[in-house]
Parts: sequence; C-alpha cells; structure tokens
Amino acid sequence: MNQAPVSCIPATTKMSKAKKILDEAREIQNPELDLADKNVSTFEEMPGLLNMLNITRLTLSHNKIQLVPPGLANLVNLEILNLFNNHITELPISLSQMPKLRILNVGMNRLDVLPRGFGAFPVLEVLDLTYNNLHEKNLPGNFFMMETLRALYLADNDFEYLPPEIGHLKNLQILVLRENDLIELPKEIGELTRLRELHIQGNRLTVLPPEIGNLDLVSNKAVFRMEFNPWVTPIGDQLQRLTT
Repeated sequence: MNQAPVSCIPATTKMSKAKKILDEAREIQNPELDLADKNVSTFEEMPGLLNMLNITRLTLSHNKIQLVPPGLANLVNLEILNLFNNHITELPISLSQMPKLRILNVGMNRLDVLPRGFGAFPVLEVLDLTYNNLHEKNLPGNFFMMETLRALYLADNDFEYLPPEIGHLKNLQILVLRENDLIELPKEIGELTRLRELHIQGNRLTVLPPEIGNLDLVSNKAVFRMEFNPWVTPIGDQLQRLTT
C-alpha cells in the first residue's frame, strides 16, 4: 500500500501554527509578534494580522513569503519589521509611509528593484538589504533622502558604483558594501562625517577617493574593512601594514 508523501500535509496544519500564535498574542495584547520559521508562504495564513494595530515588532524571518501586501502599512505602530530570508521579489510602496518604522530587514530575499518613493520613510534608522539582486540603476530617485538613517547594509548585491547622493545620509554611522562589484567610490563618501564603520571588502576597487580622509575611520572605536580588493600597489602596501 502506497503511503502519502510527507509533503502532503494539509495547508490547515501550516495555518494553525501561525494562527495559534496570533490568537495568543491577541488574547494578551502582546505588541511583539514572532512568526519566524513557521513555514508561512502567504499572509492569508496569518488571519487578522493586518488588523493588529498594537503591534510594534513583527518577525517573519526564515519563511517562504513571496508577496508583501500593501495593507501591512496599516500597522501604524510598527517599529521593527524583520522579513529576512524569504522569497520576496518586490515590496509595496506603502511600506515607506509607515510612521514609526525604525528598523527594516529584508535581507536574503529576491529583490532586484525597489518601489518608487522607497526613500520616504519618516523615521527609519536601520535598513538591511543584504543578499539581494540590487544595483545602482534600480534604486528609486529618493533612496538617499532618508535623513534619519544610521545604518545601511547593502552587502552581497550587484553594485558597480555608489551614487554620489550617498553624501545626503548625514547621520549614517554604519555602511556595509562588502561583496559587490564596486569599481570606485564617489568622493561624496567623504561627507559622511558621522561614519564610524565602513565595510568595502570583496569588491573590485583599485583606489580610494582622497575625500575618504575626511572620515574618522582610524580611531579605536572605528571599523574599516577593505581587504580582498585589487588595490594599486601603494594602497595594497598600506593595507598590509595596517593588518600586520
């Protein structure tokens, strides 16, 4: 007698896991909702979630979500949204209208474009876009207008150039660009006077703009990682001295 394959678990079983957590959170009015690694594929498996207006933190990492509904922006008290490691190919424009969102993690997804107006977040401080398929040509025009941004993670994407508008992020303290295809950095990077952590390792950089000397990246509290680039000999020699 043939046995049913393990993969034929009814969808209701998947849904019941998420639903149980949602029901419990509603009952005790828990503002922090953790639905990480629950095998969730769609928001339909989380009934009523978009009406839970008290939520301040929502974790949906390590699932199989492909589509983020515009209605997620209804969660007007949300401060932290973690969508790391899903199958998301695009984001709704409405996300950038969330009035209290401070931390957004959409790393390790399948984004190759960001919605128009994405840079309109009013209070965003941390943006993680690591491990996607983004490059400079598919960033929206206002991407670098997020004046409140303190940390920007763009590692493991497909950037060859960093737009000069990076200089607008005056409050940026952490910039991670490792493992891209960067050929050069713009001189405007020297305008990021609050930068204390810069990761540019694993690119195709041969020189650095002189303006990078405006940054305080040599103090004890600073982090400056630049290895695994095809530096011209003088920079390579300096790097050797710094790391030995």
